[in-house]
Amino acid sequence: MMAFLIRATEYAVVAIDMLALLVIVAATALAFGNGVRAMVTRASQHEMRLIWLHYARWLVAALTLQLAADIVETSIRTDWQSIGRLAVVAVIRTFLNYFLERDLGELREREAEA
Repeated sequence: MMAFLIRATEYAVVAIDMLALLVIVAATALAFGNGVRAMVTRASQHEMRLIWLHYARWLVAALTLQLAADIVETSIRTDWQSIGRLAVVAVIRTFLNYFLERDLGELREREAEA
């Protein structure tokens, strides 16, 4: 039974990481396309901020998915070195997520004032 749970967890981690990758690739392609279109049409600063805001929201979602995969993965790791390495990655991703959310909050405040 334990071997089944370990195998299922490994597949779950790969699936969650794949979802995060798909979100990042799709959001990046969309942001790139929208950015090029905005530059060609000489979009306003407001429109450029909306593109950034939309992209940042998708990146936050992808970071959350990656953190979820790390949390699931720690459930099958037995050595402290692996757990420590995953903990460091989780802390880095959490800080990135925090600062990205903070930037999004500032953009939202500016949008509300405008």
